[in-house]
Parts: sequence; C-alpha cells; structure tokens
Amino acid sequence: MVLIAFGTASLAQGPSAGALLPAPGARSLPTLGDNSDLSPAAERRIGDRIAASIYRDPDLIEDPVLADYLQGIWQPLMTAARARGELSAELEERFAWELFMFRDRSINAFALPGGYFGVHLGLISSVSSADELAAVLGHEMSHVTQRHIARLMTQQSRQAPWMLAAMVLGALAASRHPDAGTAAIVGGQALMAQGQLNFSRDMEREADRVGFSVMTDAGFASRGISGMFEKLQQANRLNDNGSFPYLRSHPLTTERIAEAQARVQLAAAASAPSAAQQAAAERTQRLHAMMAVRARILAVPGVDVLRTLVTEAQRRAAVLPASAPVAAARDAGTFYGGAFAAAQLRDFAAARSLLDRLSSLAAAPDPAGKAVQLLAVELDLLEGKVPAAAATADISKAGSRAELLLMSKALMAAQRAPDVSQALQTWVAVHPRDAGAWQMLAVAYGQQNLTVRAIRADAESRAAQLDYGAALDRFKAAQGLIRSQPGRADYVEASIIDTRTRQAESILKEQALQEKIDR
Repeated sequence: MVLIAFGTASLAQGPSAGALLPAPGARSLPTLGDNSDLSPAAERRIGDRIAASIYRDPDLIEDPVLADYLQGIWQPLMTAARARGELSAELEERFAWELFMFRDRSINAFALPGGYFGVHLGLISSVSSADELAAVLGHEMSHVTQRHIARLMTQQSRQAPWMLAAMVLGALAASRHPDAGTAAIVGGQALMAQGQLNFSRDMEREADRVGFSVMTDAGFASRGISGMFEKLQQANRLNDNGSFPYLRSHPLTTERIAEAQARVQLAAAASAPSAAQQAAAERTQRLHAMMAVRARILAVPGVDVLRTLVTEAQRRAAVLPASAPVAAARDAGTFYGGAFAAAQLRDFAAARSLLDRLSSLAAAPDPAGKAVQLLAVELDLLEGKVPAAAATADISKAGSRAELLLMSKALMAAQRAPDVSQALQTWVAVHPRDAGAWQMLAVAYGQQNLTVRAIRADAESRAAQLDYGAALDRFKAAQGLIRSQPGRADYVEASIIDTRTRQAESILKEQALQEKIDR
C-alpha cells in the first residue's frame, strides 16, 4: 500500500549495530543525499491536494484533547530535529508539519508528501507509553526531513502530480475501505506503479537512525523503540490479524530486532534517569493511560466495549478506598476511561461517580490534572448542562488549544459569547490555519448576531481546510450581505473580506493553471 510505503512505523530496519551505531559524541552520520528532482514547493502542492481530500474524509477526527496530547509529543520532536540540523529552515517554512487523526482501530501511522502525517486512533490506544508513540512519530518525521518521499516521487517522474496524489489517496482509502480504495487506485491509473513506492532498505535505515536520535534528543526514552518491537514481534508470531498494517509491508527479521536492541542498549548504558526524571515519567505515564483509553473510546468500539470499561472502573472503585489518591497510571486510565465511556452511554451519574475518583489528579498542576478538569467540562456539555467552570473561567488565560476550545463551548452555554469571540480572535491571528477555532468563532459570532463576521469565520475555516472553492462562496456571500445592508456595514471587516476574496480567487486560478500544466 502507498499508505504503508509512505511511513509505516518499521522502527528498527536499521543497519548492523557495529556498522552504523553512532560513536560517542558523534552528532550524526552522512545522509543518503537528496537526489530528487521534486522541489519542496512541488511536493507541498501534491501534499495539499491529498490533504484537501483528507479534510473531507468522514473518518478524520478532530478531538482537541487528543490533538494536544499528540502535539505534546510532536513539538519536542520538531525542536530536536531542528537543533540537530535534520529539519532545514526551508522545509520547515514550506511544509505543513500537520498531524491528522483517523477514527481507525488498526495500528498505523504514515507520512504524506508536503509534511502531512496521519495517526490512527488504534496506534494511540495500543502503545504503552508516550515514548513508544514518539518512536513512531520520529520515524515518520525522518522520512520527510530526509526527503524520502520526494526521491520516490522522482522515480515516478513520468506520472503527473495529480496522478501521484490520486495514487496516494487510493492507498489511504484502501487501508481502511478496501473496495473504495481499489477503485480510487484504478481511477488514478496508478495500480502498476503502486509497488514502486515502497521505501528502500537504505531509506528505512536512515529513518531508523535519524528518528532514534531525534526522539532521544527530544527527551524520550530509548525503550520506546524496544516496546514497539515487542508488540510487532507478538503480532508477527500471531501472523498479524490485520491490526498491524505495516507488518505486511515491513516483516520483522532477526537482524532488524537485533539492531534495534543494540541501539537501545547503547543509549541505556550512556545515562540513567534521575529521581526527578522518574517522577516526571510517572506523571507522563498517567496522562498516556488516560489518552490511550480516550482514543479507544473515540474509535467507536461498540456498546459492549463501553459497558466493559464502565464495569472495570466500577470494580476497581469498589476495591480502592475512596480517600486513596490515584497514583498508578493503570488506575488513572481505568477511572478516566470508565467516566468517558459512561458519558457516551448517557449514564452521567456513573460518569461523575467515576470522575470523582480522579479528584486527586484534578488538583495537580500538570497535563494529567488538566485532562481531568476538561473531562468534567465535557461531561456537563454532553449532558446539556452549563459547565460549573464557566462561572469563573477566564478564557484569555487558557493554557492549551483544548482548554480554549472546550471552555469556549462552556462559555457559550453560559451566554458569554463576547468573551469567546475575543479569545478566539486572538488565537486565530496567531494560528490562521486552525479550522476548528475558526468554526468555533463562527458559532460565537452567530450567537451575537454578527452575521457577516460569522460568515467570514466560516469561510476562513474552509480556507484552512484547503477548500478554496467553498471559502470563496462564503466570502462572496458576506460581500452580498454587506451590500444589502450598507447602513450597518463594518468597513474594516468589509475590507478584510474583499482582500480575502481576491486571494481565494487568485489561489483557485493558480490551481487551475497548475493542473493544466501537470496534465
């Protein structure tokens, strides 16, 4: 599958330990070199075409809480890659570096042209730690920073970029919907070329080596790689039932396993964690346990699974004294999952009872504590109540995107839309490609009867999702409304809308011209 070829998490297809393990003090080994004819700008255009279709995929999930958790892993990897010189200033500027999450229970992650990455919820729910997830993401990132995709596309230089985009989209669909995927691949006339897009052994080795160095420089434990390989080995012994898609493209070998273990052992011998680092690791593990079960629930596992999660949490609550603080990661995940699952089943009494068992975590000033606080807000919103936090919340001090968006919903339920629109305006000024924030801003403006601003915010959300045709329609609708009500016009907003209309028209013309050239 092209999906697998563009970034399956084959984390240890590295070279022999004696040959390519970095010597003490060495920064990195020579790269394979960028021998592609595809410029970063051209690769980004192909990636944008793929991303525009992904934004309309019904399996794409926007969950601010999980997205923040992924970003908490992703951003340190980006920082480490930048510091090591793996992420050049040109690639950082030209590529998207955007993560997509898919409501898919299979264990997979992949890289796409132009710096787009996909993560299945099944991966998040199955890994045992943030370190394992960092190992996967570091590997995928390295495929992009080392221009592996561009090199593979150079091999397909006879194929027009739009056909390459169709081929990747077809494989992406095939990984989850085999019938639809096959049709898309055939429609893209790329079936025969599909097998030529698998990463070479040298590319996999380079991604293993670079990805390992990036994740350890970012502060993640090297055991994350060994943990992933234990899962792969187990799946391989069971002949993989389809839950591990990349095993089919990257079968495990004794050599690969030995190389990964040697790399981990060398890193482990170099340093031992301090007491402070161990305490931080315990806090991180509690957060991961909660996010893993959240991912499992959001993948829609079915009513029986939800009931099982609730029952498991209630059984644990009956054993653990009510006054006992929740310290173990397993208990944190059990109670969080039980509360969230009960809410999905509309059993809010059970949800709140289980959430109360996490009160000791909620008081902690760390990401795990904030996750518990936000879950309390979610439970109120799901039940149709005004969250208690809305009475005293200062949304201007939101410490994360998830807090900003969830508290925006809470404040709008409390009829505090002006506070929401002010906070979101500040956010989108810094993050103009945040479609979710623009959509929330449109709702806030609508609640205040600021129709023109609501339409413009909706248009910006479409532009952020690369749907410039829909964005242009909405910008023009806003222009029409302004012309019909000249006495009530906001001239500053009207000027912005006129400018954005011209920009959208220009982008659509450029896309049409580029498509003619590509064909």
